[in-house]
Amino acid sequence: MILLRHGQSEFNLHFSATRRDPGIKDPKLTELGHQQAEAAAEALAGVQEIRRIIASPYTRALQTAAPLARRLRLPVLVNPIVRERYAFTCDIGSPATALRGEWPDLTLDHLEEVWWPLEEEPAEQVLARAARFRGEMAALEDWAHTVVVSHWGFILSMTGQSVANGQWLPCDPTEPALQEVVWKHH
Repeated sequence: MILLRHGQSEFNLHFSATRRDPGIKDPKLTELGHQQAEAAAEALAGVQEIRRIIASPYTRALQTAAPLARRLRLPVLVNPIVRERYAFTCDIGSPATALRGEWPDLTLDHLEEVWWPLEEEPAEQVLARAARFRGEMAALEDWAHTVVVSHWGFILSMTGQSVANGQWLPCDPTEPALQEVVWKHH
């Protein structure tokens, strides 16, 4: 499967300049972020036969998944298990009712109204969540045909690698889950 980090968000733009939390809840993509999402969609559409797109419920991930879904005429399957590690204001999501209003074509009935944690998520919890997702994906025969639109911390927990906005990595969910990672942005 392919793990795609969302495009640049308003949070990423400000945080990379100041290294301070700018206090933006569930940020949207910047213009560069939209360009990164379009570029990823164009590149990934030709990589392999993609049959499934899974995305985190954060707006930045949904906006990144949208161009690929349009291009491939596939639904986006929203799964909160692939969300970001809750550590900053940007990790406060939008309530399920707000997401339903913003994304009427997505199936969101399975989301709790508040689907993100309410306090900082310990590293072990993110690793456990990644291991659980790895197991769920490994059980699927066609896992190789999946793109997962996720976040820096979740992708790090799956692969041990740090990726920039709009970048992607292959990931084999049948490989053993990571036991620890170094939580350090590049």
